[in-house]
Amino acid sequence: MPATKRTKMRAYVLIETSAGKAKNVKARLGRLKSAGSSVLAIDAVTGPYDFIAIIEGPTIDAIGRLVTDGIGSIDGVTRTTTCVAVAIG
Repeated sequence: MPATKRTKMRAYVLIETSAGKAKNVKARLGRLKSAGSSVLAIDAVTGPYDFIAIIEGPTIDAIGRLVTDGIGSIDGVTRTTTCVAVAIG
């Protein structure tokens, strides 16, 4: 069976926000796009993070730019942790 190729990379971004800024952050996250990368989904979660965003882009560099220039610059975002999806097996 031939292996399938992914045309885009996917990452999960764990996002912490400052108190009272969650609604603003969610609204801004939904509008982000950068160099072929975009936010596919946003979920509010319980625990140490406030949101998990699923993002997709053509390269790891494009994903990095969306995270640093886009998500990281939103007023109210205090910290992000990016987990790039990988193929196993």
